[in-house]
Amino acid sequence: MQTKRGGWQKGQSGNPKGKPPGTGELQRLRAAIAEDVPEIMASLKAAAKGGDTGAARLLLERVVPPVKAIEQALPMDLPDGSLTEKGRAILEEVAKGNLAPSQGAQLLTAIGTLAKVSEIDELTARISALEQCHAAK
Repeated sequence: MQTKRGGWQKGQSGNPKGKPPGTGELQRLRAAIAEDVPEIMASLKAAAKGGDTGAARLLLERVVPPVKAIEQALPMDLPDGSLTEKGRAILEEVAKGNLAPSQGAQLLTAIGTLAKVSEIDELTARISALEQCHAAK
């Protein structure tokens, strides 16, 4: 509903149904080339087969997903004991070249996260014990 000064009330749209689907610029462009796509693809394919690396790259980038590098999982025995001892063992494996530096960094980050979780567990247990002690009095 319009106000007396000609503007719309706050929260009210001048076009409540919105724009009809398929009337945007992108949709018009797609519709304009839709019937030519098979011919365009055929000419790109022919150009790629003829040695046009740009055409080959364009086709391959759109059809074949990029290959992602993956790290090889390596078994590793961590010592029983403190998190510090486990961290030292990881650093030794990196220093010996048995473990990639990025893998070592990820493992050390995981140990740091585990230390924080362990600390929270310990604090929770201490708080619970204090609460039980004070509740009994």
